[in-house]
Amino acid sequence: MFAIPSLDLPSLASAGGRVRLPGSKSISNRVLLLAALSEGVTQVDDLLDSDDTRVMLDALRALGCIVESTGPASVRVHGLGGRLNVREGSLFLGNAGTAMRPLTAALALLATVQGARFELSGVARMHERPIGDLVDALRQLGCPVQCLQNEGYPPLRLGDGATHALRLDAPIRVRGDVSSQFLTALLLALPLVAQAHDVVIEMSTELISKPYIEITLQLLARFGVHVQRDGWERFTIPRGSRYASPGRIAVEADASSASYFIALGAIAPPAPGTDGIVIDGVGLSSIQGDIRFVDAARLMGADITGEDNALRVRRGTWPLKAIDLDCNHIPDAAMTLAVMALYADGTTTLRNIASWRVKETDRIAAMAIECRQLGATVEEGADFIRITPPGRPAAGPPQGGAAPSGGSEPHEVGSVGAHGWRKATIHTYDDHRVAMCFSLAAFNPAGLPVRIDDPRCVAKTFPDYFETLFSVCRTPAERIPVICIDGPTASGKGTLAAELATRLGYHLLDSGALYRLVGLAAEREGLSTTEADLREPAHAERMGQLAARLDVRFTPGKTWLDGEDVSEPLRTEAAGMAASRVSAVPQVRVALMDLQLNFRHLPGLVADGRDMGTVVFPGAPLKVYLTASAEQRAERRHKQLISKGIPAILADLLADLKARDARDMNRAHAPLKPADDAVLLDNSDLDIEQSVQTVLNWWHGKQAFPVR
Repeated sequence: MFAIPSLDLPSLASAGGRVRLPGSKSISNRVLLLAALSEGVTQVDDLLDSDDTRVMLDALRALGCIVESTGPASVRVHGLGGRLNVREGSLFLGNAGTAMRPLTAALALLATVQGARFELSGVARMHERPIGDLVDALRQLGCPVQCLQNEGYPPLRLGDGATHALRLDAPIRVRGDVSSQFLTALLLALPLVAQAHDVVIEMSTELISKPYIEITLQLLARFGVHVQRDGWERFTIPRGSRYASPGRIAVEADASSASYFIALGAIAPPAPGTDGIVIDGVGLSSIQGDIRFVDAARLMGADITGEDNALRVRRGTWPLKAIDLDCNHIPDAAMTLAVMALYADGTTTLRNIASWRVKETDRIAAMAIECRQLGATVEEGADFIRITPPGRPAAGPPQGGAAPSGGSEPHEVGSVGAHGWRKATIHTYDDHRVAMCFSLAAFNPAGLPVRIDDPRCVAKTFPDYFETLFSVCRTPAERIPVICIDGPTASGKGTLAAELATRLGYHLLDSGALYRLVGLAAEREGLSTTEADLREPAHAERMGQLAARLDVRFTPGKTWLDGEDVSEPLRTEAAGMAASRVSAVPQVRVALMDLQLNFRHLPGLVADGRDMGTVVFPGAPLKVYLTASAEQRAERRHKQLISKGIPAILADLLADLKARDARDMNRAHAPLKPADDAVLLDNSDLDIEQSVQTVLNWWHGKQAFPVR
């Protein structure tokens, strides 16, 4: 996960390969709550690991539910059987609506009949998300529910510590046009109290997001409760309902998350050697309503085939076709259509999306603002958005100037017109779907990079989204940015490079360790590194082959070989001597050159070491030559060694550094010197943070993203 302030996406060119999606957030949190409310023990597999599910798991544990981890995506939940083990507590639920709404309903009912009291709160945005319709329904039932700050919004107090009788004889009236999560919450909670007679829920307005209710009903059935549905207006929970564990249940991959990779396959030309994108873990038979995004993507021209547990997507019609679509059936996934609209042949209108206004952010406003940042013309209304791609004239209003059906007059019109694509910084509003949607703007035909602010927000549902995206995207090497850090021994270039890679989310190359790695790998494979053997052509060839297939990865402060941390073995004198000998083998030098070039992966690279800016990456947009006086470097090395308990004499270190500088600057092959276009950074009087900030300022100046 990229836990950094912003992530720069280079212009992308093609995509292809397989992706495995995380489990569905909607299913994961429903299943966890149902398992906790049931009799018996439930093994839950393929569970989503995200902010929202961690919030739910923490809440269940705080309520006395035993939850055991049984694997990286599996838990065993010991059900409470509808009984409260804890009668009072405060639960912090972050910005997880899929935890706040159902827990509100379940705990309000249980607190009322069992005599308990709970307080539920979240982040500031959660306290702005309306919950009044659910609160009203619970109060109809006789539950003491108090809004602690603003009426109709969290934080909430559920129950007052005393027992109360519930009023279950009359139908419970609830609105369906704000959020389907209110109905889901009641459907999940009411079986706990439907023992004496049937409990009926009636919709007072049209129900939106019906596919999410379908998910709820199917999962209720898996846990032994079969709700009777009369259209989408009336739901009956039979008397005597009781939750029972199914024993084991697997969570489907998230169909909403699939939308980004369906769109990717529709937008991007297939990468060489691939046939587009294959999405594993969700198929056309999914119980999730968002699988109907497939139909919308096909309308826009995507070539999609599927089976029970996989989808195959390729670019079909290009440019994509503009559409006019009622999106009530795919409210979350429809956001992806808004970005696909940027690649369409005209104006796309998405209707019946009023629920976007009350999600993690006001998503209609957010999508309108960010599409305009990219150069699109956008109109938005209370429940619709209309997008004309950059570089195309905006479509006029419907004949007669009427507002879109089911909507209101647009209140804000973009002024970009036909000016074309723009380099943009995308503000994500702490909304995972905004971040994931707009990553697809990196395929813009203008070849412009895109900056995503706060990429960590994808942790809500898909923590490894960007890593997964980069694994199937391709672009010419020259588009992938490289920062080269060079300088004399003990100048601090390794520390600076590692910190820059961390701050930017880039890959790291410590070229100075490569010859040591070859020596270490040779030792482990029983290959001699004596000078005599290395002079033998056949042996030198084997050493070159060994160097070519090194499985190496660098992380700040660590070096990995074949998945093992070898940082300590590389520091030994034996490793250093072996490195000196193998570095003279031409086959090894050629192999390592190719290896270094292959470190240039999305989203970028920080390369530390000799020759990086002069030989390996001569076209790198930023080359930093780190300098400091020999005296300053010797003093730093002396402090470093002493801090590790290694005896050292400052005068000896200074003499050694001066001698090494002379050798490095006068060697025949690639002498130490800055590249002609390198920027000199004298860090004699700078600490590491000052050095890092200096280079970051240079880098951001070169990237020149708009300031928001």
